[in-house]
Amino acid sequence: MGRKPNKPGGKPKDFSGKILKILAANANRAFNYKQIAALLEKDDTKSRNEIIKDLKILAAQKKITEAEPGKYLIKAISQEYYEGTIDMTSRRTAYFVCKEEFGEDVFIPTNNLNRALDGDRVKVYVYNRRKGKRPEGEVIEVVERAKTEFVGVIDIQKNFAFVNTANPKMYTDIFVPKDKIGEAQQGDVVVVKIEDWPKKADSPFGSVIQVLGKPGEHDTEIHAILAEYGLPYEFPAEVEAYAQQLDTRIHPEEIARRRDMRDTLTFTIDPKDAKDFDDALSFKVLENGNYEIGVHIADVSHYLAEGTILDDEAYNRATSVYLVDRVVPMLPEVLSNFACSLRPHEEKYTFSAVFELTPHAQVVNQWFGRTVIYSDLRFAYEEAQQIIETKLANIPQEISLSGEAYTVHDDIVHAVLKLDELAKIMRKQRLKNGAISFDKVEVKFKLDENDEPVGVYFKIAKDANHLIEEFMLLANKKVAEFIGKQNKTFVYRIHDEPDEDKLFNLQGLISKFGYSLNFKSKKDISLSLNKLLVDVVGKKEQNMVDTLAIRSMSKAKYSTDNIGHYGLAFDYYSHFTSPIRRYPDVMAHRLLQHYLDGGKSADSDVYEEKCVHSSTMENLATQAERDSVKYMQVKYMKDHQDEEFLGVISGVTEWGIFVEIISNKCEGMCRIREIKEDYYTFDEKQYALVGQVSKKLLQLGDEVYVKVKNADLVKKQLDFHFIRSKEE
Repeated sequence: MGRKPNKPGGKPKDFSGKILKILAANANRAFNYKQIAALLEKDDTKSRNEIIKDLKILAAQKKITEAEPGKYLIKAISQEYYEGTIDMTSRRTAYFVCKEEFGEDVFIPTNNLNRALDGDRVKVYVYNRRKGKRPEGEVIEVVERAKTEFVGVIDIQKNFAFVNTANPKMYTDIFVPKDKIGEAQQGDVVVVKIEDWPKKADSPFGSVIQVLGKPGEHDTEIHAILAEYGLPYEFPAEVEAYAQQLDTRIHPEEIARRRDMRDTLTFTIDPKDAKDFDDALSFKVLENGNYEIGVHIADVSHYLAEGTILDDEAYNRATSVYLVDRVVPMLPEVLSNFACSLRPHEEKYTFSAVFELTPHAQVVNQWFGRTVIYSDLRFAYEEAQQIIETKLANIPQEISLSGEAYTVHDDIVHAVLKLDELAKIMRKQRLKNGAISFDKVEVKFKLDENDEPVGVYFKIAKDANHLIEEFMLLANKKVAEFIGKQNKTFVYRIHDEPDEDKLFNLQGLISKFGYSLNFKSKKDISLSLNKLLVDVVGKKEQNMVDTLAIRSMSKAKYSTDNIGHYGLAFDYYSHFTSPIRRYPDVMAHRLLQHYLDGGKSADSDVYEEKCVHSSTMENLATQAERDSVKYMQVKYMKDHQDEEFLGVISGVTEWGIFVEIISNKCEGMCRIREIKEDYYTFDEKQYALVGQVSKKLLQLGDEVYVKVKNADLVKKQLDFHFIRSKEE
């Protein structure tokens, strides 16, 4: 049976939310019940009587005032009305994000949402503000939709269709008239655009704007992930054409305008499968015993001229997106993989930070500006790590570099070993100053030629990774410091102090494993967090504790308002070192050159708007990347449904336990009603499930055996059968 878009009439509705919306939108005008009924298109006696009753209730609640007999006015916009964003839960309720005002978010019951969707900017009336009671609110106006395009599966009926999304925070389906289905076939994954939400309709009305394919197919699901977050997966033809006609040759007259560093030993260290090389390091021993170390960054801004369609596209994307099976680049391939990429044995334009360091890693001189370099060698991290670990005693020695055999001479070995030595000094000092070392294990997949997952492995940062990280951090910090101390507008990467409530929650959880945090001072918190992250390495609870610790942190973002970077313990920090994949780095290059040329401070409002956009796009890309990992984990587990896995309990809720499989970090849920060995209930204080007969606890960190029950590729969810606890 097909569904109808509108429900039939029944008992009279509560019109209070709609009344508040009308009065709020006309704050200086009084209305009587007849005028409100007309605006609500209600002309029956039953509805009019309900409107009269609701007006009297709202007046008694002091939400509105009776300006003159029978005519009502919204209370002057006061402390009770707020504008902000809606954060939906999966239970059809929501929270109004308003912690600054109330110390906690405001709860919005389902019947007070008034068509607000997740992330929407709304105006909310807040009530129940008495001490000790959670404030509640009611949406009286949707100011701006967060998004109007949604991904879902289309269900086509005889005269209309509905699109159902897999997003648990999207509480409604979308009604599509027959003439707006387009080329979609029954069961296709589509992108649907909301165009209207008629007053009498339960569902918003929309039209299909793109057909992605059949559910469960690899490309369909990857494109659906990108579309869900409004991220493109190809460049418009005119942008590709513009990029192709750029002059990417190296010209003598341009070299003459730059510092020529082509004769200085220079090399890159990147992942072995990398195609875009943002950064290179150069190394020279000076006569005074110090070291000249250049951090050379692809000069993207040389090719990316402001005001062009190429620059507009890069700004709109703001970041490259790294999915499990592909990279969706910020720049077309002609730039990202060729012209800008610092490939071996090629001359390249770069923007550089050149430092003179003492043997104790103290910076005694610095220089910033445009350069030209020649990369002598391309290392994969594994190859640089081989040099660091073995010291390559037999010089010269031939090693395989990214598929080619190279003879590594002692000057290169000396450079890598000295850079590693300096990086270790800088890292040690940084951690001593209170920086937090988040070396979270990354889950990676071995894919076959059809992008099917055939194995899982973990990426762990080693000395070679830390070497590159420390010199990139140095460049980012020193560029930000150079401009920040001039009090000029700049694009900073900022990171606020962690939320104390989240840290106390973290303390409560880790105490179950015998760990603790020190809350005496900001520095003590950082040092104890670092000790925690070191102590859990190799333990069954490592990934869970790492994840919980990261969640307790504030989110880093871009801003022109510099508050420093808590996680790195830096007073000044920017992103300067990855302009091929991050637009804020391009902005940092442009601003730095502008100031090196003697330019005045840029308009902070203009750049703040760009910072907000860049932060938003970064968050969307991060969510898409996480979804692609979840999708691949589900796909991998779908092929292992008959196997028994050992996992660790990573979360406990009233619905059941989340279990993370130790061997591959895939996480799924065992629902409480399906744990048959006892009748379990949720104990919030112990953060555990308690067996009513056995009194047995299932709590965080416990090891249990599970088997896959259901692997849903569309929802990217795993459900497990609970088999038994490990100790049984």
